[in-house]
Amino acid sequence: MQKPYVIGVCGGSGSGKTTLVHLVRQAFSADQICLLSQDDFYIPREEQVKDENGVVDFDRLTSIDINKFQASLNQLISGESLSLKEYVFNNAEAEAEIKHIASAPIIIVEGLFILHSESLKEMMDLTVFIDTKDSLKVIRRIQRDRTERNYPLDDVLYRYEHHVLPSYMKYIEPHKKETDLIINNNGDVDKAAGLVINLIKGMLA
Repeated sequence: MQKPYVIGVCGGSGSGKTTLVHLVRQAFSADQICLLSQDDFYIPREEQVKDENGVVDFDRLTSIDINKFQASLNQLISGESLSLKEYVFNNAEAEAEIKHIASAPIIIVEGLFILHSESLKEMMDLTVFIDTKDSLKVIRRIQRDRTERNYPLDDVLYRYEHHVLPSYMKYIEPHKKETDLIINNNGDVDKAAGLVINLIKGMLA
């Protein structure tokens, strides 16, 4: 079996990377491409670290089980399938589902910290950074957290200022200059997704 081609997609919270990779995933069949999201590897909420004000900080490196994530990627690269429990600990009203992921010739790996781990980055054949203006990331974060997670506005803004932005500046933004491809996502996400779709079509051809 030929080794799958692994594409890593990184970017800050609210950059639109999750929306983009799902658009890309929908453009291909399951036997052409699969998606592994770091979001499904958060440790349980009760094990997450709280800040000095008692607010759970989901933006620490230790909030993700990176070893399990890397082992799962290894399985997909080896041609094995995965069954993962969807992460919904940050939304008390959501019910977790089981995701079944079959390996494919193209594997997309998506997450906040995927470029910070050297051992994980070495497993990727192409790295993509989704670059978005800070003001737009804040707006997207507010819209998502208030709609999908039922967080009040004050809570969203507090987390962005004290957790999200410091984490981005320390663990995510410094790796932008190391990526193979930087995609501007300040406007139409369909155009940004189209760039990746055309790239993958060329690989599959």
